Amino acid sequence: MTFRLAQISDTHLSDRVPGFRANFDLLAEHLRAARPDLVINTGDISLDGADRAEDLAFAREAHEELGLDLLALPGNHDVGDDPLPDCRQPADAERLTRWRAQLGPDTFVRDVPGWRLIGLNTQITATSHPEAEEQMEMLVRALHGTAGRAVAVFMHKPLCQERMEETDSTYWCVQPAPRHRLFNLLLPQRPAFVASGHVHQWRDRGVCQGLRQIWAPSVAFIVGDAWQETAGEKTVGFVEHLLHPDGSFETRVVSLPHLTRHDIGEMPEIYGPQRRLAA
Repeated sequence: MTFRLAQISDTHLSDRVPGFRANFDLLAEHLRAARPDLVINTGDISLDGADRAEDLAFAREAHEELGLDLLALPGNHDVGDDPLPDCRQPADAERLTRWRAQLGPDTFVRDVPGWRLIGLNTQITATSHPEAEEQMEMLVRALHGTAGRAVAVFMHKPLCQERMEETDSTYWCVQPAPRHRLFNLLLPQRPAFVASGHVHQWRDRGVCQGLRQIWAPSVAFIVGDAWQETAGEKTVGFVEHLLHPDGSFETRVVSLPHLTRHDIGEMPEIYGPQRRLAA
């Protein structure tokens, strides 16, 4: 029997932004009617859970109202980000503890018919926290204990934008050193796909360098062309994965017609003014 998985991402929930909650409520109505076997939120579940436990609690309660089986991974707005020089909210033990208190583990391994689903916390991969190494050890065990199942990996940040050899440290992707380590662990096991969020764009360009990377759009907003390059499709919605027991699968984006396509660049009151791209 086909396993129906809904990947949602970047819901950015808080009682302070009714428009984002309105989008989520429309999505929730659709999901409750469709009743997928599992919902995975690939991060930025909250507006500012990195500093506000209230936002994490609000997001958790909204997701509990779905009444569906749910797994969630943290994003940069939930637990902080890579410790780069301009990082205002670096991922740290306090933020991870706050996440776990509200939403449980920040990684997962879930077996479903014919498949193993692995969830990773990309926000700590460039840190020296003990959890970063523990996560790598968990990944090794999960990849080598599949018993013939197909593998799908879920994370907040994509591994790269175009090529694994990218050397720039960017806001949008896993940093180069942990990326190469993850790639070297994943590639020999040939996961069926690696699914992420964070970029607020939908993209599925097939297999590149042995891995198929799938980007989920945000439920809450896009980042307009004045502030972010277009690498996929700037839409709002979610991704449906149909996982067949023989290891084959189908993936499609679902852009619900009544979701508001907010542009965060036009909402400086949320995260501050966005940096415009060079002309």
